[in-house]
Parts: sequence; structure tokens; C-alpha cells
Amino acid sequence: MKPDLGVLEVRLPKGSDFEDSVSPSTSHPLCTSNSSFDEGDSDDTIILQSTPVQRNRADLTHLAQLIENILRKKPGGEMILTEYGRTKSLTDSRRRDMVKILVAHMASEHGTSPSKRVKEDYAKGITALFPYLADPQGTLGYEQYYNPVDGSGFLPWRVKTLQKEASEGQKKRSPQLLTGGPDSGERTPFCKENQLATETQCCEAIALMKHTTDETIIREKMKQTFTHRQAMVNDPVKSSEIFTTFPRFLDIKGMIEQDFSLMFGDDISARFLEKWPTHYRQKVLEQSRGLTQTSDLEDLLHNAESTTEELEDGWDSEMSSILLLIHLMPPSPHGRNKRPGKLSARQAIDHLVKFIKTGTSVEGHLDSITESRQPYLLAVGTQRSAIQKYFIVIDKHAIPCRSPDALASFDELFKAHFIFATSYNRDLANVYHFLQTAVYQIDAATTKVNPRVKEMRARMLHGF
Repeated sequence: MKPDLGVLEVRLPKGSDFEDSVSPSTSHPLCTSNSSFDEGDSDDTIILQSTPVQRNRADLTHLAQLIENILRKKPGGEMILTEYGRTKSLTDSRRRDMVKILVAHMASEHGTSPSKRVKEDYAKGITALFPYLADPQGTLGYEQYYNPVDGSGFLPWRVKTLQKEASEGQKKRSPQLLTGGPDSGERTPFCKENQLATETQCCEAIALMKHTTDETIIREKMKQTFTHRQAMVNDPVKSSEIFTTFPRFLDIKGMIEQDFSLMFGDDISARFLEKWPTHYRQKVLEQSRGLTQTSDLEDLLHNAESTTEELEDGWDSEMSSILLLIHLMPPSPHGRNKRPGKLSARQAIDHLVKFIKTGTSVEGHLDSITESRQPYLLAVGTQRSAIQKYFIVIDKHAIPCRSPDALASFDELFKAHFIFATSYNRDLANVYHFLQTAVYQIDAATTKVNPRVKEMRARMLHGF
């Protein structure tokens, strides 16, 4: 009788590859063998323990296989797999079909109130099977399908629809409010150098700026009072006095750009004008062609792809390409009695840019404002395709933009929200959140955004 040699436990070193450490025939991380190291028989047992990384990889493979099996067995599922294989993306209609198929299967297997774990597993499986649908800026990558932090996403939204259909009298859940953005509180400036330390020094600099005509002095004193000014715009009482205290915003161009660079640095400040023409513009055009076409959308697409000489009516090429973002990420419903689509993309565009003809009084336009509005562009020109100058309108004040160029002016409009700690217009919040987190890459990990924004980030950031 052979002596009992006990159990030999073999632990793989960290970072080792499981497949390289065992025979290819080994199919499970926990395996036993009765074969000895030589030709003879042995009672020795070898226990191989997998690492957390290997277990996670196996779990994702299993979940991806689950999603694939569901889609292959359901009508329309093969078309989803084929489209992704061909384009490495899914159109809106294909994504909606996929969500409907998966939630129907989820309900049949787990009921109409599936657990958080079930919804998260399906979301993980989607991005494991379709990695180009993952959100590169998201903490987990699959939050647009299910966010375990707040329960939002396409999957739970469809679950809620099924629950409502099953019980018509059920109270409708209020939509999640979006947080984050330019009004999230006072920030530590990127550049702290040369800031005036005392209230007295700041008051002296402010008084000098009001009376001097030397732009060099004005720009330097504006830099030195940046910290003081940020404390002011974040004060609920003092914020209404910002243009009285710092009136040079209204007649010296470039003050918004200067403050934004002091807040975030030159690299972040330059991102939109660097990346939009070279990457995002073409992506926006591609995605817009896949939308259900309306006359407004067709006009914007036509203008975005035309030269100035070819335009007969409508906005110029650059402004049209920006406005397409509103069609890609239309206003979300808000308020108890609001329904999706209540405000059209065409109406939302009016919250971003307004046009007046050359010769029309800008002061007259400001006087005609009867309600509080978030910042927007005022375009002045002979026609929409021939703008001579832009202003940023905020609190019934008109701040001149540095350039008549549409992209540069829109860049300033976005930055104005941060400089004056002003919240986004809620009907444009999806567009602004996309630009903030994807293009400028500001607070990408901490800003709560709509799943549609996350989906567009996934489509546009892969391969960037």
C-alpha cells in the first residue's frame, strides 16, 4: 500500500497566464488529476487556483455567450449581430430592437421586476459581446444599458415600460435629474499664480479696469482678479452684480477665453477647436444620416456638406454641423406632465442660437427679453449663412465674441457656462454634457449624463 502523500497545492504567480500554465485540455480553473508526473499511478491531487482577473474574464465570456444565444434564437437577432459585425456599431433602431429582445427574455426568466444583479449581468454581456458599444468615458463602460449606481439605462427603462403595460395604473417614475456641469461649485483654478490676495487689492484693480483704456492692463488685472471673480459668481447674492463689477466683459473681446484657460489650462481650452474639425464633425454627419429624416434634418445635413457659395438659405456649414447634435441628442422629457418629444429639435435650436439682420439693434433685442434664459448665441448678419458677428447673450447683456467664425463663437458660448457658473439650458443639456465629457473631457467620471449621451460617446470615441 502506498503512503498517503497528501495534497499538493500549486499557486500561479500574479500576472501569469492560466492558459500558458496548464495543458490546453484543461477547461476549468479548478481541476484535479490522478495521473502522476511519471508513467506510474499516483494518488497525488493537483489543485490549480485561478486569479480574479481570469475569473472575471470567464464570467464576461459566459455573459457574452448568453446575450449571443438570446439574439440568435429571437426574430431580428441575427440582423443585430450582422449589423454590428459589419459596422462595429448599432443604429438607434437596431439598438432598440436589441433592448426589447433582451428585456423580453429577462422578463420571461426573472419576472417583470428583475434584480439589479440580473440587469447588470445583461448590460455586461452586451458590452462584452459588442465591445465597441462600451462607453470609453464611463466608469464601467456599460452604464448606458444599466447603471448600478442610480438604476438608469436602456434596460431598466424598457423594464419600466413593460411594468407599465402590465399595470396601467402604476405611477410613472420621474426621470432622473442630471447633475454636474458648470454650476457644480467653485473650482480650484488651474493657474494660481499672480492672484491678488486681499479684498483691498482686488477693489483697487477693479477700479483701475473700469477707467483705463489700455487693454494690456485690463487683461492683466482680469487675470489677477480671477479667483475673486469666481468666488463672486458662485455667491448667490453677489453673482447678479458680475457685469456691474467687471463691465470689461462687455467691450473687451477674449475675456471668457482667458478665464477658461485660467480655470482649466490651455490644453483643455483648445480641445474643441482642435478635435471638432478633424474628428467629431465627420462622425456627427455619419450618425445624422442614420436618423429618421425630416425636412429640418435634411436641410442641416445639406448645409453642413455644402460650401458657402452653394448655400441658398439656412445656417453655414459649421453652424449646421453643430446644430445636428441637437437632432442626435434631442431634449429629454422633464416635469411631471412632459412627454418625450414634447419639445422638438427645431424648437431646441432656438435656445442655442438666434438670428437678427444687420442693422437691427442689439440693445433692442436685449430689451425684448421678457424671461430669464440660459446663455445663447445672437448671430448678426445679412442672412444666416453670412454672419458678420456673434454675441453671447446672458442676463440681458451681450458679450461680443472674438470672431465671426461659428465654431469659435460656439466654443466661447460653452465656456461662458463655466466662467459664470451658469447651468445648461435643460433642453440642450444632452448636447452640452456630450461636449463637456467627450470633447473637452471635463469631469467625465463624475458628471451624471443621460444614457443617450453615453451611447453617442461610445459611437464617436472608439478608434479616436
